[in-house]
Amino acid sequence: MSVAQSFLLLCSLLMFSLSPITAQTSFRPKALVLRVAKDTATLQYVTQIKQRTPLVPVKLTVHLGGNILWVDCEKGYVSSTNKTARCGSAQCNLANAKACGGGICGAGPDNPISNTGTHGDIRIDVLSIQSTDGRNPGRAVTVPNFIFLCGSEFVLQGLASGVVGIVGLGRSKVALPSQLAAAFSLKRKFALCLSPFDDGAIVFGDGPYYDLNNFDVSKNLKYTPLFINKVNTASGFLGEPSVEYFIGVTSVHVNGKAVPLNKTLLSIDNEGVGGTKISTVNPYTVLETSIYKALVQAFASAMPKVARVAPVAPFGACFRLQDIGFTRIGPVVPQIDLVLQNKNVVWSIHGQNSMVQIGGDALCLGFVDGGVNPRTSIVIGARQLENYLLQFDLATSRLGFSDSLLFERATCTFNFTSIA
Repeated sequence: MSVAQSFLLLCSLLMFSLSPITAQTSFRPKALVLRVAKDTATLQYVTQIKQRTPLVPVKLTVHLGGNILWVDCEKGYVSSTNKTARCGSAQCNLANAKACGGGICGAGPDNPISNTGTHGDIRIDVLSIQSTDGRNPGRAVTVPNFIFLCGSEFVLQGLASGVVGIVGLGRSKVALPSQLAAAFSLKRKFALCLSPFDDGAIVFGDGPYYDLNNFDVSKNLKYTPLFINKVNTASGFLGEPSVEYFIGVTSVHVNGKAVPLNKTLLSIDNEGVGGTKISTVNPYTVLETSIYKALVQAFASAMPKVARVAPVAPFGACFRLQDIGFTRIGPVVPQIDLVLQNKNVVWSIHGQNSMVQIGGDALCLGFVDGGVNPRTSIVIGARQLENYLLQFDLATSRLGFSDSLLFERATCTFNFTSIA
């Protein structure tokens, strides 16, 4: 071998060893899948990954707009492959970790449920996740140098029982979708399908996405742009863009009629205030006060023969259950439409997603008042996402979304038992 050939070989080996995210497998999966279940006590969506050496199951709350995966490292974190990220390393740069102490870079694990946070080290360890062909689960694959953040018990406040951290699916380079795409050369997209009762899924990579009834739930998607809020909605720092997912709602309709709104609230201003984002940590859609009041008035007016009953917190508008009929898509109530870039691109919310039953007497509109000066005017919550397929395409900055799968007699319930 010549000197030149030896030099090229050495360079290629160095580049491989310095790569911050690589997969330890010769098998290249088409896609990867996580099972997601609803915790009935907290209404959080929870998943489980395997991490560390030896591998142990780690239960995490799903945060669609989170920037990184973090776990509590104070209690019981034992792994022979756990490493800290050194200041100035590729891992620290990817994580945009600006804090540095003792040669180790760090950042702040954030809990949006309790609005708490602290400082933690950036770490690297093994992560294992199941592959899928879109129809059946396949073999597990591993990422030997997965970047995550160490949290503490303090930041676990308000999380579901048994949860030891949060998995972020946001637009950052170290959120789970980006790291898995880099490790396995997947397309930079993921699909979210939440089920209110059974096991939903997050699928990383491209479709198809078949439910238990062998129906491809991505069959009839509509598409709308994803927007970047130039102000970090968690910190409020100018010049640091948000990693959350924003869409462009232009109007709201009830039974086909426009709800009178202050439309400036629907746009994001120069300080990052306003607009519409999608959230899995808000159990119900949260609306700025004037939007909320206008929606409630329009909704109640559209069903004059249905009696109002006393509201039950956190809801402000409840109705007598006996006055409302039911179909396979839920209570027969006015349809709420979020109109996007034009009149042909509409996110329709039907009774199963717009209403919440309280006891045996009341059905409440599953939207809550977010106050007069919220940072974001409309936050579409988890209840309104259930049994819809959402496909987040990071490469093209586009959201694909289905109508309620209940129209197709389908659901967000997938096969996690039969191995392909």
